Amino acid sequence: NTSRSVWNYVTGAAETETTLRRNRHCLDSHALRPRILRDVRHIDTGATFLGHKLRIPCLLAPIGSLQTLTAEGGIAVAKAAAEFGTINLVSTVTEPTLEEIAQATDHPKIFQIYIRGDEVWVDDLIDRARDSGYAALCLTVDSAYYGRRERQLITGWRPPSIKRYGEELRIHQAGLTWEWMDRMRERGGLPFILKGIQTAEDAEIAIEHGIDVIYVSNHGGRQLDQGDGTLEILKEVVTVAKGKAEIVVDGGFV
Repeated sequence: NTSRSVWNYVTGAAETETTLRRNRHCLDSHALRPRILRDVRHIDTGATFLGHKLRIPCLLAPIGSLQTLTAEGGIAVAKAAAEFGTINLVSTVTEPTLEEIAQATDHPKIFQIYIRGDEVWVDDLIDRARDSGYAALCLTVDSAYYGRRERQLITGWRPPSIKRYGEELRIHQAGLTWEWMDRMRERGGLPFILKGIQTAEDAEIAIEHGIDVIYVSNHGGRQLDQGDGTLEILKEVVTVAKGKAEIVVDGGFV
């Protein structure tokens, strides 16, 4: 059973939760356009991502504090992704360790980075992820500060990651720049994903910096409220990124 506090953490968002609702509204506002008289006896829904075969064109997004939902934490998600035939992104702020999650299954995984220390701390984290066999690195860039999540403020519940790192260490994430990102990308030597792109302008800059994957996301509305739904953002990002980088989108797909 999941406690009410943990449920609020998983399902809630920042401020008035307007961005959270817009994510879903964007999806609900688009309809399917069925085509007829096509031979559909043999269907292949598979796709490839960074050269890896996927059963369907769907990844499992990184989620922090998975250990509050299941005793196995990130290992449970890794097992599910391996069984289904897709790729999961492993959050910096979930348990168990990135090495334990990597060793749990043989399928490709992506390590998602939150910055909770200085450049030396980040270098060590990147080295650990690379040495553990992760297929790519994903840097989250839309969480300079922790969103004002009123459901959590009301109950006073804080995720384990806040208790582990403390609020003061987030200042390093707030100081993240394109230049630091370039250094991280070079250090890792792996395909590099930027998660949290919300404008065509930033997508264009990311491409200029050689980013492999543009990950359109507003953090599920959990960081900054009053933003566009991600399906609306996707339209403008595709105009500048299509053919130049792979594109991923999340927000409301539940």
